[in-house]
Amino acid sequence: MADGDAVDRDILRSFLLGLAEGMNAAAESVDVIHSTLVRVSRAYGREDTDVVVLPTVILVQTGGGKEGHVAVRSAINASFRFDQIAELYTLIATAERAGISPLDGIHRLNEIGAMKPRRGWFVRTLGHAILVTGLALLLTPTWQGALIAFGLGAFVGLAKLVRSPTLQLVFPVFAAFACALAVFLIAPYVEIGDPIRLLIAPLATFLPGGVLTTAVAELAVGQMLSGASRLVFGLVQLALLAFGILAAGTVVGVASSSYAALDASAPFPWWVALLGVLLFAIGNYLHFSAPRRTFGWVLLVLVVAYAGQAVGTALVGSTVSGFVGALAMTPVVLWIASLPHGAPSQLTFLPGFWLLVPGAAGLVGLTEAVGTAQGVEDFATALTAVMSIALGVLIGTALYRVVHHGAEELADFHIDVPAALTEEKEPPFWARLVPGTPRSLWGERRRRGREVRDDKRTRDDSERTSDEEAEDSTPSSQAGGP
Repeated sequence: MADGDAVDRDILRSFLLGLAEGMNAAAESVDVIHSTLVRVSRAYGREDTDVVVLPTVILVQTGGGKEGHVAVRSAINASFRFDQIAELYTLIATAERAGISPLDGIHRLNEIGAMKPRRGWFVRTLGHAILVTGLALLLTPTWQGALIAFGLGAFVGLAKLVRSPTLQLVFPVFAAFACALAVFLIAPYVEIGDPIRLLIAPLATFLPGGVLTTAVAELAVGQMLSGASRLVFGLVQLALLAFGILAAGTVVGVASSSYAALDASAPFPWWVALLGVLLFAIGNYLHFSAPRRTFGWVLLVLVVAYAGQAVGTALVGSTVSGFVGALAMTPVVLWIASLPHGAPSQLTFLPGFWLLVPGAAGLVGLTEAVGTAQGVEDFATALTAVMSIALGVLIGTALYRVVHHGAEELADFHIDVPAALTEEKEPPFWARLVPGTPRSLWGERRRRGREVRDDKRTRDDSERTSDEEAEDSTPSSQAGGP
């Protein structure tokens, strides 16, 4: 790869903007995006790059002072599938070692954005139905509820194939309304267990569990703008889903008690939970068109997350059990991402978030808070669960970095003064007495001696040149004899 000075700054800025936009589409946190862009910029020899990343706005500056240029991009509300996330992080790994030119990197980003799903519509619809069924086995206590969840998952998966920006804004409300209408109509005749928890399964991919957890994590590391905006966005998504459920309940005429969580009358055997985790992994693999090599890694993360959550439930209760699950899952995710043939962290993090179901708990609490008089406490408990999961992710990440990279000191507050305004400080007299120090007296004497000798040599050369020119200018008649 050519030196950084040979890289055109405009192309590099466009490449960095594209990488940031792609990582936003992969639901990456802004602090990780910032550090990634800085590493990529340094790999291309640009140490003077500054980056500002927000969920919807990206600013990249190359150069400093009067030579600095800033590029701004308003990030679109795109969402990458798992196959696109895998290709994006492969490109990032190549860019971090300057293994691709910025122009070719831009072309590769466009190819990733235009990628077609690896699997057809039927397989992706079936994958969503299997995903929902696996989650239903973890949330509902009856086989009848799991079968209904399979049908609703197929319906939602088929409807999600319609790619329309306008419909995507209202589709979560429509899906919540349609699924709730079906469940409330079936509940009096079929033993499905808790109707609200059954509704969580087909609406799982709409739940902002990852958004809420990322928001809390960003707030914890000081990213106030992005963290607060994601938190509000996630809560609005929960409110829209809860509105769809409550609207369906109003149409059917269900009692307020139907919104309250019910205890399982006949819990499944222990091995059903493992079957649910396996089906959940298979559904993610099929629906999101994940690369084949990533299935085993995703399954491993899901097993660790579920086992950690189960241990947390037994030790500290269900409210903060997600903390233990996230704490156990995070080092495994980061370890897998560091392997040569592993999987990107976002690709394994997202299924783990959905399995820990922070968004599901929030939806249950919000629905109960609006539909009943006893739900405010449940909603506060759900928010506590979200914060515990985010805290588990933060602590797990910190432990992994300490083990593999060592402890890092806190950055000092420092602002560089422009070079033109910088005054050179006079070293103390005692320091000038020591040879080899800046502005040493010994070095100054040698430097003055060299300057004197150079000046004398310059004057001698100048006098010699003048004499030669004078001789050349003598008339030829005077140069000859009489």
